[in-house]
Amino acid sequence: MERLLFQGNSQFWFETLRSFSNIAYGGADFAEVLTTAQRITEGDYGSWHDEWRVTADRVSAEARQSLEGGHRVSARDAFLRASNYYRSAEFFLHGNPCDPRHEQAYERSVECFRAAAELFTPRIEPVAIPYEGTTLPGYLYRVDDGGAPRPTVIMHTGFDGTAEELHFTGALAGVERGYTVLTFDGPGQPGPLHREGLVFRPDWENVIGPVLDFAGTLPEVDSRRTALVGISLGGVLAPRAAAFEHRPAALVALDGVYDFGTRAVGRLPGEGAEVERRLRADADPEFDAMLDRSMADNPVSRWAYNHGMYAMGAATPRAVCAAYLDYHVRQGVAERITCPTLVCEAAEDEFFAGQPQQLYDHLTCPKTLLRFTADEGAGAHCHAGAQRLAMARVYDWLDDTLRERPAAA
Repeated sequence: MERLLFQGNSQFWFETLRSFSNIAYGGADFAEVLTTAQRITEGDYGSWHDEWRVTADRVSAEARQSLEGGHRVSARDAFLRASNYYRSAEFFLHGNPCDPRHEQAYERSVECFRAAAELFTPRIEPVAIPYEGTTLPGYLYRVDDGGAPRPTVIMHTGFDGTAEELHFTGALAGVERGYTVLTFDGPGQPGPLHREGLVFRPDWENVIGPVLDFAGTLPEVDSRRTALVGISLGGVLAPRAAAFEHRPAALVALDGVYDFGTRAVGRLPGEGAEVERRLRADADPEFDAMLDRSMADNPVSRWAYNHGMYAMGAATPRAVCAAYLDYHVRQGVAERITCPTLVCEAAEDEFFAGQPQQLYDHLTCPKTLLRFTADEGAGAHCHAGAQRLAMARVYDWLDDTLRERPAAA
């Protein structure tokens, strides 16, 4: 898709497109996004934060005013938009996690989303999922208050999304179609990372297992018709989990990732084995200097390394790259997946080009590859800008796949 804004900064443009995309399920308004983006100084992380914060503060104030006046629908809608704008405000601040603006904007995003959640019928319920001596934050979406088991989607995002943003990228779409939906943040994702410093782990089956245990206690969940959906980096995390945790009846990789490490470090100079050796070495000042130059020259690299150090718990860009190498479904892992699997692919994905096809090629389970094109307006990473189209195709596949499974007794 041609850039409409930020011609010299692909990362700023994609994050703006991401907010445009959330319009489809109530996470933004077109002119609010456009006028905010037009005020931002291209490439300036502080300007990005400040302008999104101005918009978020204004919209959240309107939400509170509507709520005080008894206008529940208006309040709900404004709280949803404000939540997304606060999320966007803190997006580029992760190079300094101690920056108070980072924490404040994140907390305001969660606060606004939870205020909106209370205004849905039925309400979207915040949940705390037991996990290794603590809990993972998430949300339970019910179709109604009847308590009957329904086909269920368990959904998580990836490298930089939030459980709250999942409302706009799949959760509400599922409820519209009669699904119970359970969303959550795992380690390395914002809730556990902000509150407890829990960083990413590659053995995602040890995250999904407790989530499935929790889901099994909910009367609205049909454990025989439960699908696992992973978005963005979740496109390798969820397949990794499904390779070792066989309770899900279906898997969606949106979009598919076979080897995050190879993709993330593939542009580094040198032969693969030698690059890996240098990344994992105790010290390599020359390589460190090269990565520092990359961060200085390339805004996408700068953000990826900054966020990676924060979310992976790595001290240096080189340590981040070494950590990335562990996120894959190589070495026979993909072949262990047994449930029907949908792999989505975006034609112009600047982050994971070629990865969905690799994942699909290594699957031995019943499988479907679903390609989204630029002509459809769906060619960007995770089909940003085409959420209604993407969700229609994904949930149609889920409908057809889970219909063949027997319902819970």
